[in-house]
Amino acid sequence: MLSKLSVILLSVSVTLYISLCLLLRWGQTKLIFFPDSHIESTPQDYGLNYQDVWLSLGKDRVHGWWIPAAQVSTPTLLYFHGNGSNNGDLTQIAAILHQLEVSILLIDYRGYGKSSPVFPNETRVYEDAEAAWQYLTQKRKIKPQQIFVYGHSLGGAIAIELASKHPDLAGLITEGTFTSIQNMVGLMPGIKIFPLSLLITQRFDSITKIKSLQTPILILHGAGDRTIPPLMAKELYAAAPEPKYIEIFARAGHNNLPELNEQKYLLVLQQFMESTNNK
Repeated sequence: MLSKLSVILLSVSVTLYISLCLLLRWGQTKLIFFPDSHIESTPQDYGLNYQDVWLSLGKDRVHGWWIPAAQVSTPTLLYFHGNGSNNGDLTQIAAILHQLEVSILLIDYRGYGKSSPVFPNETRVYEDAEAAWQYLTQKRKIKPQQIFVYGHSLGGAIAIELASKHPDLAGLITEGTFTSIQNMVGLMPGIKIFPLSLLITQRFDSITKIKSLQTPILILHGAGDRTIPPLMAKELYAAAPEPKYIEIFARAGHNNLPELNEQKYLLVLQQFMESTNNK
């Protein structure tokens, strides 16, 4: 028979296990999203002309910045940031990308920046991305074939989702993104004792979605990325259909790839954009 101490220890262990399961199930959005409303800078700080954009989603609003190119007929880049950023962190990157002579739309998901203070989840960020797409194609009358969708980190998963819904877009670019939330969680020591497939509701299952994409894709990753392993970029590349391209940047980490490798970064992007002209 089990001793009284053993029964107590077993009860405590079971209670702790169930509590952790409930935390993973119901608290995972708090473990994925880290919204910040503080705007560090604006495009004007980097000499860029811009306009505030407000997108309505029911009673909520999504805020963005429209940074036009000098020429109206140039491509447009729709940029999705990661889980711990907002538009105010992207102004330097926007200035780098603007050298490609593209118009840029940056948006903050609900909960981030000036957007409505609603805590984000997978469904909401997909809705926000779709609203941005509709703004470009319906209000600004930009042809899908002129729009490149770019996503960094978690934004890469959002970009892949949007590309799966709009196969006629010009091209998809991901930077430092992952294969799925389940695979990311699976990297944590000891986590596999939990039934992750049952507990994870915020799936961001890019490795499955990327297999059926019908648009050119460029996958960028830093070789020194300690947040999302470069192996995931290679797995996404292996799963993606042609035409596809991958570039692993030596020394780059998770958040400094464009700044650390600006000339090569711009060259790779320019070559990719030019290659899609024959799509």
